[in-house]
Amino acid sequence: MRWPWQKKETRDNDPSWAALIPSGTSAGLPVSPGNAETISTVFSCVQSIAETIGGLPLLVYRQEDNGDRVRASDHSLYRVLHDQPNERQTALEFREQLTAHVLLWGNGYAEIKSDAAGNVTSLEPIHPQNVTVLKLPSGRIRYDVADPTTGKMRALLADEVLHLKDRTDNGIVGKSRIQVAREMLGGVLASQEHGNKAWANGARLSGVLQTDNVMTNESIGRLRESWEQQFSGYGNTGKTAILENGLKYAQLSMSNEDAQWLESRQFSVEEICRIFRVPPVLVADLRHANFSNSVEMNRWFVTHTLRRWLTMWEEGCERALLGPIARKRFFVEHNVEGLLRGDSTGRAAFYQSGIAAGWLLKSEARTLENLPALEGIDDAAQADAA
Repeated sequence: MRWPWQKKETRDNDPSWAALIPSGTSAGLPVSPGNAETISTVFSCVQSIAETIGGLPLLVYRQEDNGDRVRASDHSLYRVLHDQPNERQTALEFREQLTAHVLLWGNGYAEIKSDAAGNVTSLEPIHPQNVTVLKLPSGRIRYDVADPTTGKMRALLADEVLHLKDRTDNGIVGKSRIQVAREMLGGVLASQEHGNKAWANGARLSGVLQTDNVMTNESIGRLRESWEQQFSGYGNTGKTAILENGLKYAQLSMSNEDAQWLESRQFSVEEICRIFRVPPVLVADLRHANFSNSVEMNRWFVTHTLRRWLTMWEEGCERALLGPIARKRFFVEHNVEGLLRGDSTGRAAFYQSGIAAGWLLKSEARTLENLPALEGIDDAAQADAA
């Protein structure tokens, strides 16, 4: 339903809306977030980022007057972000879901539920295919949400929606990486379908049956049907064909090896990893991996891949879930220490250097290792400092 004063509303070339419709490609196959995930590398890249983001603790901190920062576990938002954002999901499930939405659709949405005092009580995820982002003549943003069962629309204002987005051209909606790379992904889907059909035909390539005898249309059709029933499909692989009446079989198509089909499939792994900026070693492409560069790739993943998505969550939550006054004292931040800890030898050297230099206490090192506190363990260090 559109009211008279809303005639000038515009979607502003909303890429999230465009992502709803599978886009045709020169490879002949449409590409959408749904069928793109049938490509194992796309699914693995999305999972590598989404499940890592979802598994990291997202904490609310309070800045004290003396400059110290402490966990604000008594803040109402702490429970929503760290423990349970709604009645049906854990924090991991919710943040994994919204991160995957942004990676595939360019945008992730959640409805903000608040109490009478304005405190956020829950976050309800909304699938991007049910959301249309509209810019009102006043410049304000409105989110039209369709009920997937009834089709009824309801409107949410900007302060009622947590909106996370990928890179944007208009500052309103994010661009879907699937749609941006649809031509390349269409080629991958076509290659995948080619391989599937090769197996469906018994992993044999096409050819022709030749004869010097004259055949009627009826006999040609009967021969084709009989041939396909006996020799087509992986269940008929290996059967021996018996040719009668002077029939000869001649292969027409070149083999998969000649077409370098396997090589193109392997190259598509690297292409898709470039879209999501995920090191190939993290999606089980171990051709160029060894122990040394695998450890370094994990650090690269945190620094260059996850940083963008971590910052998106932190700044998005602060903007949408904390008021202007609250933002002066409270802030949201992930704890990524676990991802950067390295092996036990490296951590031991790190702690030893910190304790020796005086900027790290033994008790703090035990806390970082999730070990129980030991009474008096810091007494000697504090005495030396005195």
